[in-house]
Amino acid sequence: MKIEHIGLWVHDLEAMRTFYQTYFNVQSSELYHNTKTSFQSYFLTFADGARLEIMQREDVAHRTEANETLGFAHLAISLGSKQKVDTLTNVLVLEGYELLSPCRTTGDGYYESVIADPEGNRLELTI
Repeated sequence: MKIEHIGLWVHDLEAMRTFYQTYFNVQSSELYHNTKTSFQSYFLTFADGARLEIMQREDVAHRTEANETLGFAHLAISLGSKQKVDTLTNVLVLEGYELLSPCRTTGDGYYESVIADPEGNRLELTI
C-alpha cells in the first residue's frame, strides 16, 4: 500500500505550480478544468513518483491565519543530503520565502528546516 497523492487547495494555481517546478523540479500535468464546477488542478510529480495535486475552486476560501490548525501540518520533502537542505533553504530565504525554522537536527534525529511556500503552507526540507 502507498499514498497515491496529496491534495492541496491553493489560491493562485499558476504561482504554486511555478514554485514547485522551480525549487523541487516536479513534472506538471496539463491543467484539468471542470467548467461546470470551476474546479481546476495540476498533478505535480516528484522524481521518486510521489505526487502533489494542487487544486483551485472559486468557493474554496484562502486561509488567512498563520496559526497552525488541526489537519495536515506540513509536507516533508527529502532532498538527499544536509548540504542540499542548507543550500535550498538559503536560496528560498534569499528569494523572500519565510523561514519558519532554521536548519537544525531535531530531537528525533531529523536534519531539517521549515519554509513557508508562497501561500504559507509549511514545507519541511529534510535529508
